[in-house]
Amino acid sequence: MPDTQREAMEYDVVIVGAGPAGLSAAIRLKQIDAGLNVVILEKGSEVGAHILSGAVLDVSGLNRLIPDWKSRNAPVTVPVKRDNFYLMGASGGLRLPNFLMPPLMNNHGCYIVSMGNVCRWLAEQAEALGVEIFPGMACSQLVYHEDGALKGVVAGEFGRNADGTPGPNYEPGMELHGKYVFLAEGARGSLSKEAIARFGLAEGADYPKFGLGMKEIWEVDPARHREGTVTHTMGWPLGWKTGGGSFIYHLDNNQVYVGYIVDLSYRNPYLYPYMEFQRFKHHPMVAELLKGGKRVAYGARVVTKGGYQSIPRPVFPGGALLGCSAGLVNLPRIKGNHNAMHSGIEAAEAAAAAIAAGRGADVLDTYEQALRNGPVGRDLKPVRNVAPMNGRWGVWAGLLLGGFDMWVQTLLRFSPFGTMKHGKNDAQATEPASRHKPIDYPRPDGTLSFDRLTNVAFSFTNHEESQPCHLKLADPDIPIRVNLPEYDEPAQRYCPAGVYEVVREEGKDAKFVINFQNCVHCKTCDIKDPSENITWTTPQGGDGPNYPNM
Repeated sequence: MPDTQREAMEYDVVIVGAGPAGLSAAIRLKQIDAGLNVVILEKGSEVGAHILSGAVLDVSGLNRLIPDWKSRNAPVTVPVKRDNFYLMGASGGLRLPNFLMPPLMNNHGCYIVSMGNVCRWLAEQAEALGVEIFPGMACSQLVYHEDGALKGVVAGEFGRNADGTPGPNYEPGMELHGKYVFLAEGARGSLSKEAIARFGLAEGADYPKFGLGMKEIWEVDPARHREGTVTHTMGWPLGWKTGGGSFIYHLDNNQVYVGYIVDLSYRNPYLYPYMEFQRFKHHPMVAELLKGGKRVAYGARVVTKGGYQSIPRPVFPGGALLGCSAGLVNLPRIKGNHNAMHSGIEAAEAAAAAIAAGRGADVLDTYEQALRNGPVGRDLKPVRNVAPMNGRWGVWAGLLLGGFDMWVQTLLRFSPFGTMKHGKNDAQATEPASRHKPIDYPRPDGTLSFDRLTNVAFSFTNHEESQPCHLKLADPDIPIRVNLPEYDEPAQRYCPAGVYEVVREEGKDAKFVINFQNCVHCKTCDIKDPSENITWTTPQGGDGPNYPNM
């Protein structure tokens, strides 16, 4: 509502998102100048509630931010002891010798962690330095200066009716203004998406690319648990034409992270990423590990995989993109948390210097330079061709040529392929259903594999049902008029939480139903819808998943 009157609070830096990037930025700002007023706004019910990551943590960013993290009892205690990489067939697997893998793929010195718990600990460090952190405060709008520079955000709006009008207990929220605003929302954040479009930040960058990551936490038989073991696989069940693969990480307390990533560049609209994950757990090697165990949590989130060439300009008047908002994941390493932390540090140092010089609401060019030429750029440049190779030539060629390219860059510091292009975005990659055949997936057995709605219960997701649906259709007719006849409406399958249904009742036209209460905020629909008709927006604060230790 443009005429809504809101109170305003003034800060030096406003940070949207209490993930590793936002928290690192806040900590570094206060380390530089304890007098800076810094606030973090987090849409989850608590810090960590919406954090989902693998995760094997490269501690380079943490070492730089808090060198004495071990003595401060950081929840980073399970070092990687063994690295496995398998090429999987339906009944077995071929383990690749570690010496064949480029050195950058080595996990020596890394740790298996819950990034949710790491973020909770980082929040404690930030608050001890005087950072204000407000969980349950979703940021629903950007606020601009008269000259167009970013001024701040609207946070804490509650109580709208389903039709968008203010309800009886409506709270308009507040405007939080900053000399600089950092958007650290994670992959495909709604405010970051707006800023990228408004300021033309993607001009000159390649298409952003994504994978859908799904993860379960299992408690396994102690006899099968191997603390510190990291296993990655490619191949079955996706095959060699569709990019993706699994991760299996043995942390402490007889727990194992089991996850699967499906590249959203897949062509077949009948592909059902969630069921590929469930089918994977029936592989003999995985089933043996999970035998007698129990799943205790589930979640899903998209992963950025465009690489160095897909990074948009990360700075604009009054603000900056941090972490996965800028797309800083190293795809072959399946790691982005360290780069998120580095980006937070770089942005904080640029903003602190600017504020000390009396500046505000301008462009932090030094942040962009540090991001592209510092640790993040050095991490991402050598792997920049892996994703486009997979997309263009398939997984086998991508594996062989990508490995060759990474070895050449490691040894000779150049790529014989230059910098390859992605060619199209993930929505455009979806082909008509007429070119493909439906895939027959086995029914979940309730022991190793589970139906979506049963698993969503283990994400502890909740949304206030009387609020407006946060999943917006540009044209409500497109799902049935276009997507159903052309693509067999893939939203029924690509959503890992069962949000979208095509309901058919006898004697009535098919109906597209959005069960937004199930949404785990993965953002897949905002990326993969072939008509690019769905926009994910933030629901009211505190709603969504409540991950315990993802």
